[in-house]
Amino acid sequence: MPRILVVEDDEPLRVVLREVLERTGHEVAEAANGRAAMEVQRCKGADLVITDIIMPEVDGIETIMALRREYPSVKIIAISGGSRVGPREFLNLARVVGAHRTLHKPFALKEMLDAVDELLGRGDGTGG
Repeated sequence: MPRILVVEDDEPLRVVLREVLERTGHEVAEAANGRAAMEVQRCKGADLVITDIIMPEVDGIETIMALRREYPSVKIIAISGGSRVGPREFLNLARVVGAHRTLHKPFALKEMLDAVDELLGRGDGTGG
C-alpha cells in the first residue's frame, strides 16, 4: 500500500485530504509544517509527499529541498493558494527545487487523485 504524507497547516483541509486518500487505498500520515513533516518522513518513509508551500516554522520550499537532499526518490506534489506575490510564483519555485507536480488551491479532489495516481504509477486516475 503506497504511503503518503500530507503536509498542510490548515487542519480541516489536511483532514479532508487524508480521508480522501485513505478511501482510495493509501496509508496516510499528516504533518502541520515542514519540520514535523521531516520527522514523520524519517520515521515512516512516505512514497509521496503532498505539501503546502506557505506554512509556519518550515515552509514548503524548504521542505521540498530537504526531501530532495535526504530522500531523492520520494515523489512530491506542491499545493498553494499563494500570498501577496501570487500562487504561480510559489508553485513555479516548487517545481524548480524538486516538486513533480503542482496544484493551485482550490483544486478539485479528482485533480489531486489523478496526480497521485500518475506519480505512484497506479493507472487510470480514479484513485485505485
